[in-house]
Amino acid sequence: MSNHTRVTHFILVGFSDTPQLRLVVIPFFLLVYTFGLLGNISIIAAVMRDSRLHSPMYFFLKNLSFLDMCYTSVTIPKAVVMSFTGSGLISYPDCVAQLYMFFTLACTECFLLTAMAYDRYLAIFRPLLYGTIMSHKCRVAMVVTAWVSGAIYSAFHTFNTFSLPYCGPNVVEHFFCDIPAVMRLSCTDYHLNEDIGFAVGTSTIMTTFALTVLSYVGIVSTVVRIPSVDGRWKAFSTCSSHLTTVVLFYGTGSFVYLRPASRYSPTQGRLASIFYSVLTPSLNPVVYCLRNKDMKFALQKLYCRRKY
Repeated sequence: MSNHTRVTHFILVGFSDTPQLRLVVIPFFLLVYTFGLLGNISIIAAVMRDSRLHSPMYFFLKNLSFLDMCYTSVTIPKAVVMSFTGSGLISYPDCVAQLYMFFTLACTECFLLTAMAYDRYLAIFRPLLYGTIMSHKCRVAMVVTAWVSGAIYSAFHTFNTFSLPYCGPNVVEHFFCDIPAVMRLSCTDYHLNEDIGFAVGTSTIMTTFALTVLSYVGIVSTVVRIPSVDGRWKAFSTCSSHLTTVVLFYGTGSFVYLRPASRYSPTQGRLASIFYSVLTPSLNPVVYCLRNKDMKFALQKLYCRRKY
């Protein structure tokens, strides 16, 4: 490194390499971001105000909504400003902070979705003991564990990425500082760091996903034994929103992170990132509201108070 100058800033390309998309990206990101904020704030307010929603399932949903607001706020505002001004300049410390915050929130969501799957499993498989097991203390402990695990996981990946030397080029082919896009800019061989990060990332994602799948195996095995069709449908309908969120989140995220950075495609990476970092957290309120009658009623009560 003695003959190289360390990079002090990066340049996020975003969608500037396709000028036609800039006119589309700005209103699209603003619309989705605003919609997501309003939707998630509405869910949090509805859960807090409606006493019928003071149950474990909605406690986790409230935390998921808060997490999703933070998740989109890490990337979208910067992407909008970058598209509007045409300048993707971001300092080295800001890039480190953005990557750390993004992966903290992403991993926390993995653990939180797993906790929500376990919550649904207990509600269906052990309904009589559900209230005792899923106490307020237990719920808080699970949420805190999710956040702490996400922070530790992200700290490892941030260190693994930025322990590499960066001395040019400094153009990140993405709309935020993401591991595959940044790691490819290292001026030394990054394959060892890539392999370590891939192994840790894969084990974490697959573990949380496997626990979620096991919870749903238990749910399905219990639901199919319910004698009435209406009973089976009612039991499974409480899980459909969560299952939709899990499929969207893991499906799009795995497309980017469960493959080596050497096989990373900038265009595919940016498009896939729009789904798991922008659309999925913004659409979660819609997913839960469309399939949950109690949430629909609570939102109607929140915004149409005079009728109630």
